[in-house]
Amino acid sequence: MRPSRWEPRCCTASRCGDMQRARQINAGIQVLVEGNDQRNFFEAFIEHLDLDDVQVQDFGGVDELRGFLSAFVRMPGFLERGQSIGIIRDAEDSSQSAFQSIQSSLSNAGLPVPARLAERVGSNPSIDALVLPGNGRKGMLETLLCESLEDGPIDGCIDIFFECVEALPGSVKRSDKARARTYLATRRRPHLSVGVAAKSGYWNLEHQAFGEVRSFLTRLGRETSEHEGHG
Repeated sequence: MRPSRWEPRCCTASRCGDMQRARQINAGIQVLVEGNDQRNFFEAFIEHLDLDDVQVQDFGGVDELRGFLSAFVRMPGFLERGQSIGIIRDAEDSSQSAFQSIQSSLSNAGLPVPARLAERVGSNPSIDALVLPGNGRKGMLETLLCESLEDGPIDGCIDIFFECVEALPGSVKRSDKARARTYLATRRRPHLSVGVAAKSGYWNLEHQAFGEVRSFLTRLGRETSEHEGHG
């Protein structure tokens, strides 16, 4: 096994409590995502891409990544299996602020810290990060899901629906989350979450809206292949 290039730091009781959320490490590629919806969505996407040796883990809410990583690097099998780590979260109101939060969490755990998005740093483990919807924009996973509908017939119907309800007093705004849920309401199993819906084939994962996601995941896969080739 090659020597590690990072130095773990002391784990406080509160940080070690996050060990309960982290599952056993069973793959060389660890994709850490924000929430259960993202976990289900990215499991479906990884299966769609037919990537091997990949495990998706839910680190919880955006404020929980820091504690999760501190516990994660101390899990049994981390150095043996964790050759590549990809972190994915929503931008919400600011992609830059979201990435800075990822950087701070990585530094706190003693892991390599990328200087910019789409930059892979370190070795065993290497680190990469993706802030959704990508390209420095604000938004979330549902932003991409809505964009994947824009050239389809149902999107026009959704527009008409929101034009109607937004004219009413006290109605919800046309948020991406609301639009994604409205689309799912038209499906055979309308109660599904957006992540489980991906596993049921309700989102077109070949759509160009997911191009940056596709590139990110395949880049992680290449890292592990290169590691095994030089092992």
